[in-house]
Amino acid sequence: MSLWQAPIPVLGWGVYGGLLKRAIAIMKYENQPQIARPLGQWLGEAWLSNACKGKQQPLVIPIPLHSSKQKQRGYNQAALIAQSFCCTTGLKLKINGLERVRETKAQFGLSVSERENNLTEAFAVGQELRTRHLNIPVLLIDDIYTTGATAKSAVQTLRQHGIAVSGLAAVATTIKN
Repeated sequence: MSLWQAPIPVLGWGVYGGLLKRAIAIMKYENQPQIARPLGQWLGEAWLSNACKGKQQPLVIPIPLHSSKQKQRGYNQAALIAQSFCCTTGLKLKINGLERVRETKAQFGLSVSERENNLTEAFAVGQELRTRHLNIPVLLIDDIYTTGATAKSAVQTLRQHGIAVSGLAAVATTIKN
């Protein structure tokens, strides 16, 4: 488990490799959404043991898939992880807090700059959050954190709407040198 300052603080439960990498791939590409439940629980337990007590409890928002990708897969793995995470932590979930409004290429195999360009203006604040002022911070949830391009794009979108982001929690993170 690791916690470090990136564009925002990132909590990672495990290192992206070996069995964890395989479990995430099976969950996403072999139609095994139930794998999200233990992953979200473990991430939630890691968050509870690292969370600063007494701080304002954030609202949890999963990183969204574009509607066409979600229709093809049948589910958003980050949303399923976030549901389990919230069952474990007791935090409130806003499943549609963000929308992916632009279809993007898969990030796998892209360079850091290609990843950032790929995600420019990819997100929009969800309908529910657009219409009311949110006075609590947001915690983003994703399955994998690699270069931070996805998080950076999501954070920019939320901050443009006056929504503070306290960090991102991901099941797996790549090791940074």
